[in-house]
Amino acid sequence: MNELEVRQLRYFVAVAEELHFGRAAERLGMAQPPLSRAIRELERQLDVRLLERTTRQVALTAAGEVLLRDARTALDAVTAAGRRARHAGRVAPGLRLAFKADYDSGLLPQILAAYQREAAALPVELVLGGPWEQAPAVRDGRADVALLLAPYLDPDLDVEPLLTEPRLVALAVTDLLADRPSLSLTELAGRKLPDGSPADRGGFTRPPAEVSGAGLDLAQIFNLVELGSSVWFPPRSVAQRHPRPGLVYRSVDDLLPVTLAVAWLPESHSPAVAAFVRAAVEVAATVT
Repeated sequence: MNELEVRQLRYFVAVAEELHFGRAAERLGMAQPPLSRAIRELERQLDVRLLERTTRQVALTAAGEVLLRDARTALDAVTAAGRRARHAGRVAPGLRLAFKADYDSGLLPQILAAYQREAAALPVELVLGGPWEQAPAVRDGRADVALLLAPYLDPDLDVEPLLTEPRLVALAVTDLLADRPSLSLTELAGRKLPDGSPADRGGFTRPPAEVSGAGLDLAQIFNLVELGSSVWFPPRSVAQRHPRPGLVYRSVDDLLPVTLAVAWLPESHSPAVAAFVRAAVEVAATVT
């Protein structure tokens, strides 16, 4: 069997995700007939049926499901390889750090200062993202290292925990619970988090890829809380940096804490990445 080409995988993934040749062709910027021929050729090359076609619908076979999963992984790897090669070939090298604004437990300025004292330090390029985008950024080649929050850690990355801190609950000042000095999760029954999940489950009920609303920024979250539409569980460091007249922060006795961690690719041999990890661990050790 001849080796598969990236082009073939891209064509197949488009059809498999759209389950419609016309929409897939439009997505790929090509005509439908050559796309149909390419998929038939792929099936002939693999000697297996990947799609069940009728006049009304397109569906994946069992073999198609397997190829879709592996093709996505392969395409992600190809994209990441290209990004890392371009980054490595830059005239002016640098270290790309992925992080979520305000979700650094207040340590980032100290970490950057300590990092710049390292002999292997390079200029740092900050890669901002949503609350669960840091691990994918490292994995797909957009970043070299990341500061991210546990418990959602990526098994494909090496991770070093830095600092664990409690989460608080943010409530509207008009909430009936706002006068309590501390709460329990059961007392939050019936209230929703900004992603729509029940607050009494503690906020760690679904992996990041399944959480809707995870892309909300702090201003949007604060507005939802102040309007009484949601409650929220920020790390204590975030609450300390963002006092708001329209909300209060309260402790929750049985709410799991959150851990800030530094993450990088296991196969990384970059002295700059190693220096950043070393600086992050040293700074965290001074405040724990």
